[in-house]
Amino acid sequence: MDYLSIINKYYPTDNELRHILLVHSRSVADKSLAIAARHPELKLDCAFLEEAAMLHDIGIFKCDAAGIQCFGTEPYICHGRIGAELLRSEGFPRHARVCERHTGAGITKAQIIAQNLPLPQQDFLPETMEEKVICYADKFFSKTHLDREKTIEQAEKSLSKFGDEGVLRFREWEKCFD
Repeated sequence: MDYLSIINKYYPTDNELRHILLVHSRSVADKSLAIAARHPELKLDCAFLEEAAMLHDIGIFKCDAAGIQCFGTEPYICHGRIGAELLRSEGFPRHARVCERHTGAGITKAQIIAQNLPLPQQDFLPETMEEKVICYADKFFSKTHLDREKTIEQAEKSLSKFGDEGVLRFREWEKCFD
């Protein structure tokens, strides 16, 4: 799989949005690969980690998030599902799962119902170790401050806005990956 050709297809113009996507995704990919290098016992698929991390936010261009140069019409919470649909249409269902399961520390059906989120009523939780690593790594990088990595405390604080469940899941990953 050539992740750059997929990025080029959906982000053909060299503009600020493409720059944000590439820098953020590269940061997530590098952190994911560093985790894999520190933890050979996890037997992570490094090629897949890099590809999926580079593509995890492919759906943002269809969302309305002007602060990161996204001028689409969909709510930002939908970017993972949108990216999953794109990657399934490209023939990459395994990569699609990372897209739809990386938001927050995963989103449960109960959260979708309770918060009336515009998502299908099902669990979108990372299940495979690679899905968990990318979801974890993603929490350390925002798209508004591309030049810095969050601390564990900052990552937890950003997750805490959505309840304790995600923070607890994130802390379990901390034990495995750091």
